[in-house]
Amino acid sequence: MTDNVQNVQSVGLPDERPPANTVGPLAWLRANLFNTWYNAILTVLVLALLASAIPPFVNWLLIRAHGFDASSTVCRQDAGGACWGFISEKLRFIMFGMFPWDEQWRPLVTICVIIALLVVSCDRRFWKPWLGLIWAAGLGLVAVLMWGGVLGLTYVENTLWGGLPLTLILSVIGLAVAFPLAILLALGRRSNMPAVKVLCVTYIELIRGVPLISLLFMASVMLPLFLPNGVSIDKLLRAQIAFIMFAAAYMAEAIRGGLQAIPKGQYEAADGLGLSYWQKMRKIILPQALAIAIPPLVNTFISFFKDTSLVIIIGLYDLLGTAKAALSDPSWRGFYREAYLFIGVIYWVFCYSMSKYSQKLERDLNRSHRR
Repeated sequence: MTDNVQNVQSVGLPDERPPANTVGPLAWLRANLFNTWYNAILTVLVLALLASAIPPFVNWLLIRAHGFDASSTVCRQDAGGACWGFISEKLRFIMFGMFPWDEQWRPLVTICVIIALLVVSCDRRFWKPWLGLIWAAGLGLVAVLMWGGVLGLTYVENTLWGGLPLTLILSVIGLAVAFPLAILLALGRRSNMPAVKVLCVTYIELIRGVPLISLLFMASVMLPLFLPNGVSIDKLLRAQIAFIMFAAAYMAEAIRGGLQAIPKGQYEAADGLGLSYWQKMRKIILPQALAIAIPPLVNTFISFFKDTSLVIIIGLYDLLGTAKAALSDPSWRGFYREAYLFIGVIYWVFCYSMSKYSQKLERDLNRSHRR
């Protein structure tokens, strides 16, 4: 029997050996980080950089940090760690601005209402016509909470609004109003009617050709000069209009890209079914175009959410503005790292949530299209 096995091996049959390790952490590291010599060098350099940066950061952030009950005097005596007492002392001002102290539960509820509206809107089961009614009721509740003057609530001028509620109001309302306007602009730019096309192209290129700061400055300073005597527009409303105009122009280009990606056969099939222009767009073309345009649209949403910090140039204090104002307190001057880290985490949570939801929505829509 042994002779037979030796004879079989001598014929030249392959020697079956156990395969190399192709699964597990080591295999992943070998395939992704050390697959070539230059990737190995880059990996080592990045690890060395992280090893030199992370320990000091953790030491400042946690180990030598002062607690939330620390005073500014204690923090200045030992400046080797973060002073979270600054966040504890200035939290309500950073989050709610100059809103009256005893009424700050109202902007807190406003934040919860806006987040609840966004969460409900992210569920495709609620994509029904009555979702607009939910939004109208929610925004109406936000207006009542922030302004007051009814139901026994103290009236608060919007010049006292600030912090995270102002950031959410400007971004959410701005995007909600700008989105349908962007669809109309994108359709108008691809229209066969010359007058409509020229107007849409002029608007889009004009708005995209100037920075947002210019629009905010013109809305705040120049617009009142063209109004009749005795007529004035609220500063917050002027800023909101500037944001809507700016966001609509950029989203229109993203949607136009989605429209151009639709095959010509889709248009011909819709015409063959005898659908009108608006039926064709609403039922066939726009759903596909918007699904294609999800990545650039979400990129616009994220950029727009962060651009609300520019309203400080017209005297409005959003989340970043209130953080900067909190640093002007002589007792807490110099703790800018804690302030920017705190608001940076808030911005990151919202932006990362938008990014992850867009990826999930894109996967779901692609899965439904494959079916």
